[in-house]
Amino acid sequence: MSGFEREAAVDRLEKLLEVVETERMPVPVREVWVYGDLALGLDPVDRLDVYLTKDILLRDDSRDGLDSETFRERYGIEGVGTSVRADWAAEHPEYLRANANGHAAPEQCLAAHLLEPDEPIHLEVCNASFEDNVTQRLRGAQLREDYTQLLDPRGVCLWVDGVRSEEAVRKLRESAFALPTLSAALEMLGMDEEEAREAATAVHAWREDQEGVTVRGDVV
Repeated sequence: MSGFEREAAVDRLEKLLEVVETERMPVPVREVWVYGDLALGLDPVDRLDVYLTKDILLRDDSRDGLDSETFRERYGIEGVGTSVRADWAAEHPEYLRANANGHAAPEQCLAAHLLEPDEPIHLEVCNASFEDNVTQRLRGAQLREDYTQLLDPRGVCLWVDGVRSEEAVRKLRESAFALPTLSAALEMLGMDEEEAREAATAVHAWREDQEGVTVRGDVV
């Protein structure tokens, strides 16, 4: 897929929200945000950018007393029952994904459950809220001088702790959000004008190189 018509992008986002609301997720999801093209009111939408705030799974009551060795033998990867829910893995083994170390990767599991592989969607997953992570990622990108790691701060919160913002969804459909350019938004966060322009250029170039589903997960 090369992109979405605006109405189709909002429809797709609502379907994603419905899955989060009604189905068991590999880890608890607390917030859903949209940012980028759709939040800006563009039509068509080249890529749909979605941010999920998840909880770190400290305790999984669905383990039924089984130990990690049992899950490792059953699924061939580490982390079921500790990084992702055991009952979710039992119900959706086809969505289990591991990182390069062979450990269950919550962000990849979420992407497999929520998205189709060829969709032009970028999924960001973190335990921190969108607003907190914008600041964290800004500092990290500046320290590493890698602006592709920036998180576009122009986001819209759609869902928090089981409550959907119908007003936010309506405004998305009506292109009613007035948001600044990316460079201007970065200046508001403390970047100087020249650095903000350079950073915005790097982010746009990175996005243009992406195809299909892309996923990025981090822990703050």
